[in-house]
Amino acid sequence: MKNENQQQPYVSADKVFPETTVKAIILGAILSIVLSAANAYLGLFAGMTVSASIPAAVLSMAILKLFKKHNILENNIVQTAASAGESLAAGVIFTFPALVLMGYWSGFNYLETTLIALCGGVLGVLFTIPLRNALIVQQKLKFPEGVATAEVLKTGESGGKAVKFLVIGGLLGALVKFAEAGFKLWHGVAEAATLAYNKVYAYVGMNLSPALIAVGYIVGFRVALLVFAGGVISWWIAIPIYVYLTGTPVGDDAVGMGGGIWSSQIRYLGVGAMVVGGLWALINLRSSISFAVNSGIQALRQDSAAKASLPRTEKDTPMQWVIMGIGIMIIPVFIIYLREIADVPITALMALLMVIAGFLFAAVAGYMAGLVGSSNNPISGVTIATILTSSLILLALLGSGAEKGPAAAILIGAVVCTAAAIAGDNMQDLKAGHILGATPQKQQIMQMVGVVSAALVLPLVLELLNTAYGFGPATEAKPDALAAPQATLMQSVAEGVFKGNLPWTMVYIGAAIGVLIIVLDKYQEARGSDFRVPVLAVAVGLYLPFELDSAIMFGGLIALLANKAVGKSAAAESGKSGLLFASGLITGEALIGIFLAIPVAIYQSSDVLAIVTQPFSSGLGLFVILVVSYMLYAISKRE
Repeated sequence: MKNENQQQPYVSADKVFPETTVKAIILGAILSIVLSAANAYLGLFAGMTVSASIPAAVLSMAILKLFKKHNILENNIVQTAASAGESLAAGVIFTFPALVLMGYWSGFNYLETTLIALCGGVLGVLFTIPLRNALIVQQKLKFPEGVATAEVLKTGESGGKAVKFLVIGGLLGALVKFAEAGFKLWHGVAEAATLAYNKVYAYVGMNLSPALIAVGYIVGFRVALLVFAGGVISWWIAIPIYVYLTGTPVGDDAVGMGGGIWSSQIRYLGVGAMVVGGLWALINLRSSISFAVNSGIQALRQDSAAKASLPRTEKDTPMQWVIMGIGIMIIPVFIIYLREIADVPITALMALLMVIAGFLFAAVAGYMAGLVGSSNNPISGVTIATILTSSLILLALLGSGAEKGPAAAILIGAVVCTAAAIAGDNMQDLKAGHILGATPQKQQIMQMVGVVSAALVLPLVLELLNTAYGFGPATEAKPDALAAPQATLMQSVAEGVFKGNLPWTMVYIGAAIGVLIIVLDKYQEARGSDFRVPVLAVAVGLYLPFELDSAIMFGGLIALLANKAVGKSAAAESGKSGLLFASGLITGEALIGIFLAIPVAIYQSSDVLAIVTQPFSSGLGLFVILVVSYMLYAISKRE
């Protein structure tokens, strides 16, 4: 069978279809705003985000069918902008809330938050421009989500029928979230723990969220299994060993005790594993990064005649503009850093670190997206590596008493994380465009549209969620606080380096676990197994609360059972109907979470819409989740 990269584009280079039309730009901007807001909530709640390309493509097809004139490249342009907003949200929520958690910011200043997000996002788009030719055209990486999006767009004539699964999922996800978080009908987590003889600890729990089940379904059984394996290492092995060796804290029940130990000690296993994973990815991809740099230099040296002779489907944004854009973006970043740190030499160093790390890790994210998809992108790993490295450098320069040191490290990480998140997802869109015969330069313009649209709205969403729910561990004052796992971890790493209280023993053990996982993955590769063990997937599970790991695993099991029911292998992608239903569950729950934040913020009470004095037991929520899960399974079997 012919490789996808060797086939002719769906729309040949000599045909010119309208792409960046007014309706496509408006629709792309609106979807970017909606999906970025939804993914911001999901990431703060669950610690994971999902690609919005396919849901955006289906929505685009359904909406554009209302117009007399529309085409497949116009649909592709819309989903390109929409997914850029979704990926910007991932970069923003992994880092920005850390500044609030550490008390450096009291809230999200609109102008400052917008500028940092905008600069990181634009830099991410610019960094991918030389990578497109290197990774998609020359190295022919597979980019699975990009291929899937292209296939969905090719079958666009069925878009009007398929969109119903997205709508049904959205309404159901919204209804369940409203009943649980608005009406307070049941507890959102089913969990239990026991402590025997003051030495033997055991815990089990699952978050009763349709969105988390849907995340597990979308990433598939294998990734869900690896995330769950990380949770097993942390909660069923590391915490029991820790309790056995050190005894138990006084005053907590068994559930609270396990959470306290995980928060203060065990989750730092994930830090060590993620740092190793990020550095391993960088080392492993050194030749590809060099190739991308050389491709950019060659493009810069091309004369105008050579550029003019390129087919439409190979015309990128000119490298002169790329370099100029990077230079322009450094200026506001430098000003923001200077305003925060008030030291010109240190600020210059921060800006330099940001640009170098941003490009290197954007290349890593783009390459990893090409190999194993956006779901396995090492965004958390490269951000942790950036913040840890930046913290150590700034510690050497500023000293341990520097109050602004941790915030400076987070600000560097924020731009790098945003750029890397954008790079990985945008490469999937450029792959879809390569298959369909889109004009790369026009896609790159629409990526900018998506970034700008989302950057203008995300600060408002973050401020609303912070006012209504708060971030970090739940407290009496903030019982429904969004866990913000990555941001909490970034805060702990940056502050831990400067305060000298980072649990380095756990970090080192986590690093050793990361090395063992890499060795296992290389062994799997050597024996020709198609079951690979990417270290970052396990590392994510190490630092997520077990209740999230188990819910994601449950969704992965549904995907496995559905695939078996229709005769697919465990590695096969789930059907489009199931994927759209799952995407709807996520979007509906997330949007209701944001909607509920409005009355909560106004009345300063999470019970403002409650219709019962005390929630019913989590058994009711478990029953609801089983019903939703069966619907997901049944819809998936239709494929």
